[in-house]
Order: sequence, then C-alpha cells, then structure tokens
Amino acid sequence: MKPIALLAFAALLFPIAAHADGDAVAGKKVFNKCMACHDAKTDKNKVGPSLLGVVGRTAGTYESYLGKYSNNMKEAGAGGLVWDEANLSAYLKHPKEIVPNGKMAFPGLNSDEDIANVIAYLKADPKP
Repeated sequence: MKPIALLAFAALLFPIAAHADGDAVAGKKVFNKCMACHDAKTDKNKVGPSLLGVVGRTAGTYESYLGKYSNNMKEAGAGGLVWDEANLSAYLKHPKEIVPNGKMAFPGLNSDEDIANVIAYLKADPKP
C-alpha cells in the first residue's frame, strides 16, 4: 500500500489522536524519547532533521537535510504527504507503516495522549 493510502487509512483508525488538543509541557517530556535524533526548538539537524516548524511542512523537504532523507520519505513528500496533525499522529503511532523503509528506527508511541502532547509541543513557540 502506498504511503498516502496508508495515511488515509491510519487517519480513520486514529481519529482521536489526530484531533486531540495536547499539552505542550507534557509533550516536552515525551519528546525526550526523540531528542537523541531530533531537535524541535532550533534548526539544528542531528541524526534526523530538525523538527522546528515541522507542523505544516511537506515530508522530506527540510532544506538543510535534503541529501539525508530516505528515498521513501522524499517520495512521500513528492506524493503530497504534509505533516499536519492527522498525518503526524498516524506517523508517530506507526512510522514504518506510514513511510515504509524510512530511516527512522523509532517504533512509535503507543499512547494517543502522548502523541497529542508531542504534537502540541512541536506546535508550541520555539522559545525555551
């Protein structure tokens, strides 16, 4: 199944996380699981791209990380994958189902509340 079709399917399966308002303070704590590979409050790339401003961004298009994305992530972006709340929710729940053979080794978050909180953190003002 293509990543875009998977996203549509995942949005049906996970509607609560896709539309829940999260708690950015709680999300910062959950984001600690992501910090080894991502920075969310600066434009600094690590093993993975910076997630500063990721909400609303087309997948695989962060300028300073372009040469490092997996082909599947670039293809997902070229196919129209935008990191809105619904797509981020689905991806954070099951990354390998949304972008098969992507580079991200993280298996996903189990809790819809944690996912909503991480998204709230990603959307929050980048000032610490």
